[in-house]
Amino acid sequence: MGLGYTTIMYDPSEVIETGIGDVAACRYDGLEIGLGKLREAGPNRIAGLLDEYDLDLYCVMAGWLLTEDDAEDAIDGAALAADLGADFLGILPPPRGQVSDDDFETWLHDIAAAAEDAGITVVLHHHGGAHIEQPDEIREWLDRTPDNVELLFDTAHYHPYGDVVEGIERYADDIAYVHLKDIASPAGFETHVENLTAGKVDFDSIINFIWAFRDLGEGELDFEAIDEALADAGYDGHQTIEIENRRERPLVHAKQNIDSHRNATE
Repeated sequence: MGLGYTTIMYDPSEVIETGIGDVAACRYDGLEIGLGKLREAGPNRIAGLLDEYDLDLYCVMAGWLLTEDDAEDAIDGAALAADLGADFLGILPPPRGQVSDDDFETWLHDIAAAAEDAGITVVLHHHGGAHIEQPDEIREWLDRTPDNVELLFDTAHYHPYGDVVEGIERYADDIAYVHLKDIASPAGFETHVENLTAGKVDFDSIINFIWAFRDLGEGELDFEAIDEALADAGYDGHQTIEIENRRERPLVHAKQNIDSHRNATE
């Protein structure tokens, strides 16, 4: 098992110039990067930096699955991610109400087939305001997809819809990869969550949802209890700290988060 960090807070050029070095300097074990960012930064350059800094590539995250072109992009990305040694190809479901169940299911099956050919595992990322959001929807879509599609469990994206520890217990046999992030619900957060669940294109609700995410230890989640629940569930895979809205001083946040995780779990 390793602890990784995402490159969400770095632009493609910054990933090369400072991002991967920052992750290594903070003594993370691995890295997650978006598929589009990987292509723009250059797969060979990324591979060289991963080797230079002795970092594993945990996951390549494809973009939102909104169109046939998005599905094709993920299909093409499976071999690219596998060639770089990634364990997982992450899939983000479309926003709610934007894609039919039939299209979504077809795309997932096509992506899973490409991933099987490439030798990489697909992980479905349940996500607030997305096609897979509620706990029962997670179960439904895991059941509707091939066996090589597993679950990316995200602590902050599960919290608005259920108890995180109970979610880990419920999906213990399905979790292949974990995102760790904290969340602090602002005033009126329940209404914003309900708007997104209803598929409303409400920018105020979207912004309030995104900005509810926090560095580890600054929100409502108990990461000591989460770590214990993962251990009790027999989970021994990778965990990646995913910070989405801290573009200022990214190195500081990378270090702050690994220290917070260690303080909570060691």
